[in-house]
Amino acid sequence: MKGVMKFGKKGKLSPRYIGPYRISKRMGNVAYELELPQELAAVHSLFHISMLKKCMGDTSLIIPTKNIEIKDNLSYEEIPVLILDRQVHKLRTKEVASIKVF
Repeated sequence: MKGVMKFGKKGKLSPRYIGPYRISKRMGNVAYELELPQELAAVHSLFHISMLKKCMGDTSLIIPTKNIEIKDNLSYEEIPVLILDRQVHKLRTKEVASIKVF
């Protein structure tokens, strides 16, 4: 299961967004139903307002769904695109290498 993350989660305090999708119906004060494409048919279309982000037309925030390849259990495999930074943290008896990827 290493490298396999659940849909919509990528570590602490770093949400990921896909879309934009049109809101089809407002369900109560804080819930919205979205018009999702066929490849996201396994995802429930009702979302809380805290999970949505206003679309400002910034194309760098849009992740195309054809590159994600969501599986039936709503998980996907991450593929690193670019190495941004490398660091080596020195502890008392060993060194731990960390790499920041995009």
